[in-house]
Amino acid sequence: MSPMLDCLIVGGGPAGLTAAIYLARYRRTVLIVDEAKSRCAWIPTSHNLAGFTGGIKGRDLLARMRLQAETYGVRMTVGSVRSVERLPSGIGFRAALGDGQHIETDTVLLATGVIDAQPAMPGLWDAMQRGLIRVCPICDGYEVIDHRIAVLGHGAEAVKEALFIRTYSPHVTLLTLDQPMRPTREDRVRLETAGIGMEEEPVTEVVVADAPVTKLIMQSGRVLAFDTLYSALGTLARSTLAEGLKAKLDAEGRLIVDRHQRTSIPGFYAAGDVVSTLNQIAVAMGEGAVAATAVHNDRRQHAWTAPPSADAIAGCSVQKADGNSA
Repeated sequence: MSPMLDCLIVGGGPAGLTAAIYLARYRRTVLIVDEAKSRCAWIPTSHNLAGFTGGIKGRDLLARMRLQAETYGVRMTVGSVRSVERLPSGIGFRAALGDGQHIETDTVLLATGVIDAQPAMPGLWDAMQRGLIRVCPICDGYEVIDHRIAVLGHGAEAVKEALFIRTYSPHVTLLTLDQPMRPTREDRVRLETAGIGMEEEPVTEVVVADAPVTKLIMQSGRVLAFDTLYSALGTLARSTLAEGLKAKLDAEGRLIVDRHQRTSIPGFYAAGDVVSTLNQIAVAMGEGAVAATAVHNDRRQHAWTAPPSADAIAGCSVQKADGNSA
C-alpha cells in the first residue's frame, strides 16, 4: 500500500489536470488515474480558449497540461477506478483500481466528464476532425456561420440546440435518428418562427463522403446533404463512483456541488463536465482550480501537518500489475 494521498483525482481532462497542477503547487500529494478517454481529445481545434489565438487541438492541449503537471511531480497512471468507499474511521477513502490495486486518500476529486451519444457510423473520429460532425455549438458555432446545418436529435433538448445554432446560420434543419420527433405545438411554433426546417422521417444512415459534405439517408431512401451535422443525441454523465457514495446528483446524473466544488459527501469533490455546469474547457479548468484550492484549505483547517518532503511526494504512486510504479 502506497502512502496515503492528499487527493486522488479520477480523470485526466482539463479539470483534473488543472486541479493536479494547483495541488502540486500547494505541496499536496496527488495521483491522477485516467482512462485516457477525455472528451477534450476529440476536439479538432478549439478556437474559444483564451490565449490560443490560432486555436489548439484538444490532444495538444492535454499533452501540454500533462507535461506541466509532471513538472511539479504529479503522478499519473492510465487505468480505471472501480469503486470508492469511505474508510472505517469515516475520514478518508479507499479506492479500488481496475488492476486490483488499492489507494488510500484523504480526499477524492471526480473529474470524469461525460460521454457524448453519437450516431453509429464508420469513420466517426475522422468526420469529427474534419468538422463534418460536431457536438458543441458553443465551442464552434462561429466556424459554421451560414453553413447548411443538420441537427440530429429529438425532444426538447434538440429543439433548444437547433434554436441556439440558428443564431449562426439561416440554414438549419432538425432531424431525428431512431426516435420519433413528437414536438409540442409550442416547439413547432418556435421552430417555424425561427425558420428552422424539421424532418420527422427518421434518418437511417449517416454517410461522410470524400467531399466536404455529410449525407443523411432517410427511411424512404431520400438523401439530404449538409455542410456539417450537430449531434444533439445527449450525454451520459460518468458519475457511477459518485452514485456508489450516494452523493447528490441532478436529474441528468451530474454532481451537485457548492461554490467550492464540494459534493454532498465530505472530502469528495467534483469538477468539469461531470458537474451540473456549462460544458466548456475554460469552465472545467476554473472548477479544477477552485476544487484544488478547497481541498488544500479544507485539509489545512482539519489538521495541521508539515509540508511533505520531495521523497514523500515521489512515494505517492500506485503499483501497476507488473510491479512498476506509475
